[in-house]
Amino acid sequence: DPDKKTEVVLLACGSFNPITNMHLRLFELAKDYLHETGKYKVIKGIISPVGDAYKKKGLISADHRVTMAKLATKNSDWVEVDDWESCQSEWLETLKVLRYHHEKLSSPDPTNSLENAIPLTKAGRKRKQEPNRHGPIKKKNQNPDIKSVPQVKLLCGSDILESFGIPNLWKLEDITEIVENHGLVCICRAGNSVQKFIYESDILWRHRNNIHLVEEWITNDISSTKIRRALRRGQSIRYLVPDAVQAYIEKHNLYSPESEDRNAGVVLAPLQKHASDSKN
Repeated sequence: DPDKKTEVVLLACGSFNPITNMHLRLFELAKDYLHETGKYKVIKGIISPVGDAYKKKGLISADHRVTMAKLATKNSDWVEVDDWESCQSEWLETLKVLRYHHEKLSSPDPTNSLENAIPLTKAGRKRKQEPNRHGPIKKKNQNPDIKSVPQVKLLCGSDILESFGIPNLWKLEDITEIVENHGLVCICRAGNSVQKFIYESDILWRHRNNIHLVEEWITNDISSTKIRRALRRGQSIRYLVPDAVQAYIEKHNLYSPESEDRNAGVVLAPLQKHASDSKN
């Protein structure tokens, strides 16, 4: 019975600096895996590039990164780019981005959802908040024909999952809420020790049923870091990124030794924020 399947939206957060064929493959691998379980129907993939306030070394402007991601997904019928996160004036925790997309999906009128979403950070002009614009709160699923809100799952590589172990990079309660309320789809190399990492973490172990490990048998070792290195050295990146992305990078001469030095010596936003939180 197809109606019994849980609808899933896959959300990938990250720098996408630049987006590569590997990033796009993650979506395909995750979708195949979830469909093969017979329990899920993937209805959408969302790429959400991080904002400039993340302060990662070598991070070029969000405008360029969003544009490249849009070029890369132009031919996809299910993966799209969302620039809400990248437009925020300050860095946002991944959990807030998951929550935003969950709420956007649960708002009754999708055409209305963007105007109604109150930005978490003041991005330029203030929006007036209308009192009681939601009206009475309706019980979920009063109408049995209406499917429940799709689950928004975080799509990531094993590096993200393992970064949960880096002190001050993630808040413990954020990790808990991500795996408890949303879920992870983690693409990992065959033979990677992600299982061991989950086993060694009480939080991840408790919610292991909500962490889907997808083994990548056709390995793809392309990384944005390696792409930037090739570009700095004047080497070809063709067939590693979509052609339109390669053309855009060349046209705007995006990656250089100078661009790689951006934010050098600056502490990454989450480390800054969480280190100051723990002092207070």
